[in-house]
Amino acid sequence: MIGLGEYVTWKAKHFGVYQKLTSKITQFKSPYYFVDEMVNGAFKAFKHEHHFEECKGVTLLTDYFVYTSTFGAIGKLADRLFLENYMTELLKEKNQTIKKIAETEQWKVILNK
Repeated sequence: MIGLGEYVTWKAKHFGVYQKLTSKITQFKSPYYFVDEMVNGAFKAFKHEHHFEECKGVTLLTDYFVYTSTFGAIGKLADRLFLENYMTELLKEKNQTIKKIAETEQWKVILNK
């Protein structure tokens, strides 16, 4: 579990290259939302808002994800050609994994670590 002012670092392989990104939790109001912002990583800037609300007996998660690529005009071109779609699909996949874990007994295994 993470809270305001804490950091999370993760490593993942994207486009055949390992990336390491560290974010800080800059806003946190449980159980409604939290915001993480990159402090070190591959992007020039990166802000990810996670909003939670109850809707007809289930939890609805809405992500707001804003980033700025590095490399100026080349980065903007990469955004248009593939990066924006790639990041959108990555978030969808991550959220489907979280949904699967939250709706089964798997969450107990993760929280008991």
